[in-house]
Amino acid sequence: MLKEFKEFALKGSVLDMAVGIIIGAAFGKIISSLVNDVVMPPIGMLLGRVDFTNLYIDLSGPHRASLAAAKAAGDATVNFGVFINTILDFVVVSFVIFLLVRQVNRLRAEQAPPVTTKACPFCLSTIPLGASRCPHCTSEISAAA
Repeated sequence: MLKEFKEFALKGSVLDMAVGIIIGAAFGKIISSLVNDVVMPPIGMLLGRVDFTNLYIDLSGPHRASLAAAKAAGDATVNFGVFINTILDFVVVSFVIFLLVRQVNRLRAEQAPPVTTKACPFCLSTIPLGASRCPHCTSEISAAA
């Protein structure tokens, strides 16, 4: 069983997936920083110096100065500013991944391999293009078929 597990764990596809997950997690942190530290501050400035991380609804009664103060007091809050940041984070990540996959697909675009076989018109077996007789049903194949 240990040998089978070793073979499974060392397969190329499993290692590729592990590397992809690690790189994806690091990429997610970069995008989160991009959204929180680069995109959201100018949007907040345009909307009247709003810090989205401090937008919340206090369900416990008195409104605190900040979300951190409300959490420290143990208040129940609806953190819609953090939710807005998370949505923008998702949109940016999705768009960047879309662009990345689109570019990879362009680079991978290969021409279709040349056609080297055809179907026998009598038995429908696959035969080489230049065959004059089907090896399966022994029928003679014309050059036009």
